[in-house]
Amino acid sequence: MTQEDFSILLIIMAVIAAIVFITLYFVEAGYGMLFNKKWGVPIPNKIAWVCMEAPVFIVMLVLWAGSERQFETVPLLIFLFFELHYFQRAFIFPLLIKGKSKMPAGIMTMGIVFNLLNGYIQGMWIFYLSPENMYSIQWLATPQFITGTILFFAGMWINWQSDYIVRHLRKPGDTNHYLPKGGMFNYVTSANYFGELVEWCGFAILTWSASGALFAWWTFANLVPRANTIWHKYKAMFGKEVGSRKRIIPFIY
Repeated sequence: MTQEDFSILLIIMAVIAAIVFITLYFVEAGYGMLFNKKWGVPIPNKIAWVCMEAPVFIVMLVLWAGSERQFETVPLLIFLFFELHYFQRAFIFPLLIKGKSKMPAGIMTMGIVFNLLNGYIQGMWIFYLSPENMYSIQWLATPQFITGTILFFAGMWINWQSDYIVRHLRKPGDTNHYLPKGGMFNYVTSANYFGELVEWCGFAILTWSASGALFAWWTFANLVPRANTIWHKYKAMFGKEVGSRKRIIPFIY
């Protein structure tokens, strides 16, 4: 892929993200606590998450393996950061899911398509299209890499901690909904989404790339409207117990 074709792909993907952002304020993506069969045949959550997240792990691995930059320090570190997230998301997170919840096949399929495209975009930039001297060893000392790395791992920790809190809301056999508390859930009702947003904003900064910024924009476009829907659901279910919690960004929204 040429740099020009790559730029066109980024623009198209950014426009689609804007459409998704607007659409999700009017249409609920029916998975998780918003599960809806109209989105397709129900697939067991454990299987759906593996099918949805494993492709991006594999695509990035293939692009890394075929690159001449695969053992250069900075590209290798960025690769490991990215793969750490998706190894957990594709192969560990599904094993930790409790209960017998399901995900519609339509949601799973859209996730697969996006992850394939996103893995390709991130891998192409890091290993093939970025300027040859951009990610030299000196990049490790730049404010972008340092700040971005701190945000990336802070976001990852928030995301993992929030998922842990959600997993332990119910006792075995319990199907009731509860308001998550603790950690960043004291400030927002979608703390796991906040963590993921921080994580990929950090990735955008540490790579200082349009491809990384696109991923952060997609994360925002997908999760912010969903966090808004969840906040309204919690308001209806728990009323004043929600208190001053925001939707996804503490003290702001």
